[in-house]
Amino acid sequence: MGLIAVVTVMASLSAGIPYGPAAAATHARAVQDAATQSATTRSAAAQSAGAAEGKDPTTLTELRRQAQQAYQGIEDATKVLKSREKRFESSQKRLAAKLTQLQAASQELNKLRKPLSDLIQVIYQDPAMSGVSPFTASGDDSGALRAMSDLDYLANARNTVLNDAARLQRRQERLAAEAQELRAANLLQEAQLDAEIKMLRKRSSKLVKSLTKALVKLGVKLGKANRNGCDPTRVGIAEQYPNGLLPQSILCPLPQRGEELRADAAIAFADLNLAYQRRFGKPICVSDSYRSLGEQQAIYYRRPGFAATPGKSNHGLGLAVDLCGGVQIFRSAEFNWLEENGKRFGWIHPDWAYRSPFEPWHWEYDPQVGSLL
Repeated sequence: MGLIAVVTVMASLSAGIPYGPAAAATHARAVQDAATQSATTRSAAAQSAGAAEGKDPTTLTELRRQAQQAYQGIEDATKVLKSREKRFESSQKRLAAKLTQLQAASQELNKLRKPLSDLIQVIYQDPAMSGVSPFTASGDDSGALRAMSDLDYLANARNTVLNDAARLQRRQERLAAEAQELRAANLLQEAQLDAEIKMLRKRSSKLVKSLTKALVKLGVKLGKANRNGCDPTRVGIAEQYPNGLLPQSILCPLPQRGEELRADAAIAFADLNLAYQRRFGKPICVSDSYRSLGEQQAIYYRRPGFAATPGKSNHGLGLAVDLCGGVQIFRSAEFNWLEENGKRFGWIHPDWAYRSPFEPWHWEYDPQVGSLL
């Protein structure tokens, strides 16, 4: 009966051990962490989208700002997603290392099991060991002692194997639970971020379309070459090009025919132009705006001392205009109005233009000022 009990216990080692409290605790922690992290990752995108969803924008500046905010929300959420994927990959590597260690421990356990298995097999095959109980050993004291010794060995070995097996089984359960919860939390957060990115992209696209329609109503002529030039979310692309070498697809036309600027500057100027027109009954007169590198070189040589070095002018960045129609006259009503109101639209008269060289006609769009509007 003792031998049968040992064999039965050995067979039960491969049957599994119930899910323990350690794995349950891991499950609870993972779920809590997933909820906390999910709320954190949603905050950046929600902040960008929340204001935009509150009310419809009423000015070109608001349209531009909200479109850029939605686009920034997309970038922020994408960064969070990539960061989370990196952390998940790192945790997967750590988990793989743990599982390798666990596999090595399991191999050691198998080595421990083998002598016990061999002894059990010998007992089964030895006719003299038909009964291992000392009370059925035919009165042979040496046989009885040997049988008792075998039983002690079997009992000790059984306890060792059972303890090691239980420990390894609990560790396997814990690691499996951690892997499962890690993967589930990652998939959940990815799905949430994907949904937020999709919502922000839809919102940004809607705002850009509304912005384009508003500009067209103001007389902005969009051709095939610059159909996407008035998209303020592409400003980052414009910043990648050298001064004076902006492609046509990056430039946004102004209501003033033949003049162009970078999208954010053009939109702000169109909004400024509306306010100027309400005040003076006429649009702002523009004599120059974006200049290619070749155009800047021509002006530099034609007007020495009154043009920036080619490759260093804000005209070449699509962020400056030269104005006429009264603005070019220092302290005229038009100049004073623009000086007082331009900052509300991101447009300034730079300090250097007040004195050296003196250029009352030169005005620049400041992206930092514009971003605060």
